[in-house]
Amino acid sequence: MQQESSISPSHEPTNQPTHSPRREGVKSVFSTLAILIAAPAIAVLLTMFVFQSYQVDGPSMETTLQNNDRLIVWKLPRTVARITGHAYVPHRGDIVIFVEQGLRDFSSGGSKQLIKRVVGLPGDRVVINNGSITIFNKDNPSGFNPDKNHDFSSGIASFTSGDVDFVVPTNQVYVCGDNRPNSLDSRSFSSVPVSAIVGKLSLRIFPIAKFRSFI
Repeated sequence: MQQESSISPSHEPTNQPTHSPRREGVKSVFSTLAILIAAPAIAVLLTMFVFQSYQVDGPSMETTLQNNDRLIVWKLPRTVARITGHAYVPHRGDIVIFVEQGLRDFSSGGSKQLIKRVVGLPGDRVVINNGSITIFNKDNPSGFNPDKNHDFSSGIASFTSGDVDFVVPTNQVYVCGDNRPNSLDSRSFSSVPVSAIVGKLSLRIFPIAKFRSFI
């Protein structure tokens, strides 16, 4: 009778590499150093290109945002747009952080990062009179008020001062603070190039009781 052959694991001793405790200690030190070096680098890259924490300074976005609120600003869409060579144009109603140049009231080289709400998009005609904003464009030739009929409408001051009739240029946006009587915005320094936008407000994380998503 023929029988199937079988094999079993060999129990003969094999030559295993040995590592000295000293060598293992050196590897552990280098691994720890690599982590300590990589972690800050990753944090810097995330802050530069993905998201960043900000603190509100001033009352211009009340009642939506209050002085000293802590925010998370989402930068990834702007980063992707720059990589692909496209302009990052936010949506109407988005709250954005941007760098405004030539503000003489501030000391840091005449520029400052501001936070405002996008009211007008490229190609829009923005008209401000009689205390309100009207937007005219090809989809709304009769005009509409961007402050009404949105989930953010209740946080915006009812009266918008100014006398403006302005067509927003390509790759620029028109911004206003929600606290219209107390806001330095496009009514003062005109529209904002989209290249100056740092990112879009994503979260309010402090005060904890007022945690809110703006996505």
